[in-house]
Amino acid sequence: MIDKFFVLEADHSGGARAGVLHTGHGVINTPVFMPVGTYGAVKSLSPIELKETGSQIILGNAYHLYIRPGLETIKEMGGLHNFIGWDRPILTDSGGFQVFSLAKIREIDDDGVTFRDHVDGTKHRFTPSIVMNVERTIGADIIMAFDECAPYPSSLDYVYKAERRTAKWAALSKESFESSKPFYGDEQFLFGIVQGGTYKELREKSAKEIVSLGFDGYAVGGLAVGEPEDIMYEICEFNTSLLPNDKPRYIMGVGRPKDLIECVARGIDMFDCVIPTRNGRKGTVYTKSGKLNLNNSKYKTDKDPIEEGCACSSCKSYSKGYLRHLFKMKETLAGRAATLHNLHYFNTLMSDMRKAIVGGNFDDFRAEFYSEIGEKE
Repeated sequence: MIDKFFVLEADHSGGARAGVLHTGHGVINTPVFMPVGTYGAVKSLSPIELKETGSQIILGNAYHLYIRPGLETIKEMGGLHNFIGWDRPILTDSGGFQVFSLAKIREIDDDGVTFRDHVDGTKHRFTPSIVMNVERTIGADIIMAFDECAPYPSSLDYVYKAERRTAKWAALSKESFESSKPFYGDEQFLFGIVQGGTYKELREKSAKEIVSLGFDGYAVGGLAVGEPEDIMYEICEFNTSLLPNDKPRYIMGVGRPKDLIECVARGIDMFDCVIPTRNGRKGTVYTKSGKLNLNNSKYKTDKDPIEEGCACSSCKSYSKGYLRHLFKMKETLAGRAATLHNLHYFNTLMSDMRKAIVGGNFDDFRAEFYSEIGEKE
């Protein structure tokens, strides 16, 4: 077990907190946003550009990396860090989300999941012990226990069965993790995942069981899968109240800028989401006053940057008019520039929240955020 996470400051009127997590590849200051690099790359950006945006840690997906390039390649290359040229922390999802997202090509039983390769149809088997070997081989700093993410809406009976599997798989994941060692010498931290859908009685049961196993950190899973935002916030707050104060808390797959604000207010430390990268590639960019669609004709001759005062290289270099032209011409630079700006915006938002928490004025920061952005995204 580790004692390398500590809370520097907590908001006195709510759950927001600023912390520090020490890993083998550097310090993570929380709250933190993790860009998604499913196959070991955050789409369109280099590691140098990711650092420019302020990214402290990226996320890779164990299932997809297991399929391609495959464990033999990653191991031969000395682990994912060496393979992709990223010397900062990495977190890997366990493949539990693929139990949800690849429902048409997988079969679940109480011992694990059989997937069909989404590319060539070949069969692959994931169990807790297999997943731990996959994540050990990848070499991420933070790895996740295997779980089952139930869709929304689901019946109480279905979510109960998924929660039971998650509890069983969590214990087996931890047992397998503790009986193995890192492949590349750097310490790895194992996080457990709380499930239970939108049923509080199952969320409480799951949290108690997962916490009793004594993980290095805890994730709130199974949200942001279609439930209304007010329910997501309610379940998030309920779950964080059941998790230890001295361990990092991670909500999986969240979020929009307002989700980051609201979930930090409810005690979350870590986030990941494809929103800033996926939307950026389509021309949607985020600013303090809301999101903009650069494909809009009103930007055709707009000489201003995406956001005045933004320190990212896209805003220093390009006008909205030029970026609109690039999107219309389907130039690769368009999506790259928008993605870079969006990650800079998201990382700056997290950094500003951290400063506000440390400074004791998170409530003021939250109010100012809404005064500028309103209910826009």
